[in-house]
This record gives sequence, structure tokens and C-alpha cells, in this order.
Amino acid sequence: MKFRKLLLLMLLVASCAPQPQATSAPDTAATGVPGENMSTNEPSTNPFAPQAGDKDLTRGNVYVDESNLLIRESSPPQISLSISGTLPTPCNSLRAEVSPPDPENKIAVDLYSVIDPDKVCIQVLSPFDESIDLGTFPTGHYSVWVNGEMVGEFDS
Repeated sequence: MKFRKLLLLMLLVASCAPQPQATSAPDTAATGVPGENMSTNEPSTNPFAPQAGDKDLTRGNVYVDESNLLIRESSPPQISLSISGTLPTPCNSLRAEVSPPDPENKIAVDLYSVIDPDKVCIQVLSPFDESIDLGTFPTGHYSVWVNGEMVGEFDS
């Protein structure tokens, strides 16, 4: 009887253990080097990019508390944007449109949120802390702007 209880306990513990997640293969198609994109100023997939279904959603605000540039020491440097702030409700989804550099090498990032207008949601701010990969850029001096405010500058 004790053996059955012990076996049952072991099965219960084993079933609650986290399962290993499959990892995606590194991006080697362009250059053969993991994590390196062949073309410059092409960010990896932006998880916050506008989506096809967004046209049916209502655009809302994002309240940015802090934003910083993260510059990875590589050749060429890989640039990421770290952003923390709040969304109007837990039902709002973060969106980020990253524009390519303009003639003055300004990179504009438009942050906003979207929400289903028919969804009933608790009216409480929802914090977020995210990172957006901006990619790599040709040699030059660049500035990054989020919703019209300069976040920082970097040289590539």
C-alpha cells in the first residue's frame, strides 16, 4: 500500500515538472552565422508589429515610463530598444511600428495599443517591460525616437 502511495506521489510530482520547450533553430540562412542577418537595418521578427486583424480593433494609448537603447558589442552592433510602461487595460495589446532610418538617420518607433471595442475589461493599468530588436545598420550616426521623444543615439 505504501509503495502505491509513493508511486502515485512520484507520478504526480513528475507530471507537474516543467516540460522542455523546443527551441527554434538559429537564423543561419542568410550568412551561415547564427543570429546574424545578412541585410542591414532589417530587424528580426518584431513580435509587436501591427497585425492583419488590427483594422477591426480600436487604437489606444501606451504610457511609456522608461526607454533605453541596448547596444550589443558585435560587428556590426545589434541595436535593441528596451521599453517599460503601462497599457490602459490588461485587454490592450502592445504594438510597435519601427520605421527605417530617414535621410537624417532618425529611426522612428510608433508605440500604441489595440483593443477589441466589444470586449468588456477591467479598468486598471497593465504594466509591461519589453525589448524590441531594431537590427543592424550601415556605418553612420543614428538617433532613435519613440512617439516623438528621442530615446538615444548610437554609432554603427
